[in-house]
Amino acid sequence: MNIRPVKLSDSAQIAEIYNYYIKNTHHTFETDPLDGDEMQKRIEEVIEDHPFLVAEEDGNILGYAYAAQFRLRQAYEYSVEVSIYVKNEAKQRKIGTQLYVQLFDELKETNVHAIVAGISLPNEASVLFHERLGFEKVAHFNEVGYKLGRWIDVGYWEMINRI
Repeated sequence: MNIRPVKLSDSAQIAEIYNYYIKNTHHTFETDPLDGDEMQKRIEEVIEDHPFLVAEEDGNILGYAYAAQFRLRQAYEYSVEVSIYVKNEAKQRKIGTQLYVQLFDELKETNVHAIVAGISLPNEASVLFHERLGFEKVAHFNEVGYKLGRWIDVGYWEMINRI
């Protein structure tokens, strides 16, 4: 498996991975699947200023992770929010860990100070995953999303990027 920077030609496979989570889970609050063109636009926006990585094996994208500006106000310029998705059939292969480790290494080479991860709850696997990598829970919002017939909480975890 190879961890590498995203290519725009990866857009359709990335959309396919993300669409599984849109259709089947509360892990994203999006409800309408994306096509490759929409995903390509989103990738283009991210890679202007931040890293976007994919895990590839034999030409197949198995997962992706990226950092994006946390909020748009100027004082947030040193903070990013990270996202990670692994192909459902490829879970439990440490792909997410490898993606995040490389992403964090790249972020250490930038001026990023705070790394934030939002997690739709409940999601014990994601909470444990982030906490194992050094994130600490800093916020919890009750019932802020409604998807799949129920109210969903969101928690925020943070890690300070220490060089």
